[in-house]
Amino acid sequence: MLADHSLVYTLKHLKGNARGCVITEPLWGIPFNLYSPFVSVYMLALGLNDASIGLLVSIGTAFQVFWTLLGGALTDKLGRKRTTFIFDIVAWSIPTLIWAVAQNFTYFLVAAIINAVWRVTQNSWNCLLVEDTDPDELVNIYSWIYIAGLVAAFVSPLTSPLISKFGLVPTMRGLYVMAFVMMTVKFVWMNMIVTETKQGTLRMAETAHQGLFDVVRELPAVFRQILRSPATLYTGALMLIINVCFIIRGTFWSVLVSEELRIPAEHMALYPFARSITMLLFFFLGMPWLQRQAQLSRMGERLLMVMGFITFVVSQVILLAVPVGNYWVLLLATILEGVGIPLTSTILDKLIVVTVDPQERARITAWLNVVMLLVATPFGWLAGLLSGVERRLPFVLVVGLFVIGGVVTLMASRQAEREQANAAAA
Repeated sequence: MLADHSLVYTLKHLKGNARGCVITEPLWGIPFNLYSPFVSVYMLALGLNDASIGLLVSIGTAFQVFWTLLGGALTDKLGRKRTTFIFDIVAWSIPTLIWAVAQNFTYFLVAAIINAVWRVTQNSWNCLLVEDTDPDELVNIYSWIYIAGLVAAFVSPLTSPLISKFGLVPTMRGLYVMAFVMMTVKFVWMNMIVTETKQGTLRMAETAHQGLFDVVRELPAVFRQILRSPATLYTGALMLIINVCFIIRGTFWSVLVSEELRIPAEHMALYPFARSITMLLFFFLGMPWLQRQAQLSRMGERLLMVMGFITFVVSQVILLAVPVGNYWVLLLATILEGVGIPLTSTILDKLIVVTVDPQERARITAWLNVVMLLVATPFGWLAGLLSGVERRLPFVLVVGLFVIGGVVTLMASRQAEREQANAAAA
């Protein structure tokens, strides 16, 4: 019965900050998922080229490094709740208005620099979500976070007739204005219903008499703590691989589909719709069964990540082979992506929580993101150059990275087995 489904049970019994984060998430996820598939095509329509789009990605990523470095300290100083509210407004409400009136590269550059602040709120919001939450419920809770964004699947086809009637640029401007309204309402509402976490209250008290940069100066010691934890290092490597792949895919998928495969912009919304529906069905029908099977495996939930990376590799190979104008082969690649995302992303989110020292969660997570971004920064520019030569080349790079991700997951699993054996022997 549906009422007995693990996801339904989790949703019915959500409480505290986890409930506040989940129920407000559609107000962010719906507008983001409506405009995000068309961002690069929107830029092309306003006169940018592949190289300049890739450059914007790299510049934005570089600024994200700075804010990520400060993110942990800010989260500890200001508290999880206050940090999330302030930096959500800055990172999303302001840039959506700039994107809505953008005319050229300069507009997108300013918006990218301001939007980079979202790395602060990513840290604080995650702490807000998990710190007073039962770890055994985290996979299901993160599943609901993804599902909340997938609500856009049911409205995304509306973009097709809008683009057909009004054109791409006017439609995108309207979507950005809608995003501003919905996201701002989300930030205010969530701030009203969540509370500061126990760990957040403790860290605010501990850092009350320290300046922000005094807290930052403690970061080298935190970094050394990371280096002493193989599990955290493997988690960081997986964060890097998945994020780089998603950056490249998110930026250049629409460019490949519209410019190389000759799929009209008004038809492109069908594919995010198909991917979202696939993810939604897989969360309810596939993930619970696979989680039970993974528990019987010595690899545990990392088995799901390996399966996810394999699925991603197959999907991207198919994408590379899509004939010009072939809707059905592109649909197959899209559906497989919709299977791969739940298998990797929700498990990675849980690993970030369970492999990190809870006493230093904010600053360790910040460090992981800093290193990830430093390594990831050149990839947007590189992918832009590759796309300028041949628009399928960025996805060749993605295939290689997904293969490496599967190998790293297997290495992490063996490390976990060794640690368990040593613990048993001790």
